Amino acid sequence: MSEQVSIRDVEDGDLEVFFAHESDPEAARMAAFASREREPFFAHWARIRADPTVVTNTVLVDGEVAGNVVSWDTPTHREIGYWIGRSHWGRGVATRAVGLFLARYPHRPLHGLVAQGNTASVRVLEKCGFHQLATSAEPDVYVELVLDA
Repeated sequence: MSEQVSIRDVEDGDLEVFFAHESDPEAARMAAFASREREPFFAHWARIRADPTVVTNTVLVDGEVAGNVVSWDTPTHREIGYWIGRSHWGRGVATRAVGLFLARYPHRPLHGLVAQGNTASVRVLEKCGFHQLATSAEPDVYVELVLDA
């Protein structure tokens, strides 16, 4: 039986799960991201949830919090990011969640930055219609993808 993937607005109770996901050393390595300590993590989420220009959605799998999809403005463009808990990797959850997010929030162009070695995450964005703009030759640098239409 197929898992039901859905998204909704972030609720306070979701943050503990997000913190556990970000604290996973393997997930942080894949994202080339330094996990935050508890206080900075919750302060960060308080700031982004208070910013009306940031869109924050919780990803649910069969009603269970599985991760998040977020979109925000930079000085030059709008970005998308997502974090899916490791127990949900490899099952198409990220691709379905990003697809749902893109259907709900049609802002384009939309840029995604993925750690250069994270080919699974690059593939998620490509499956959702993004194409690569740039790749750095330096290790631990991001691949930039864009969704134009």
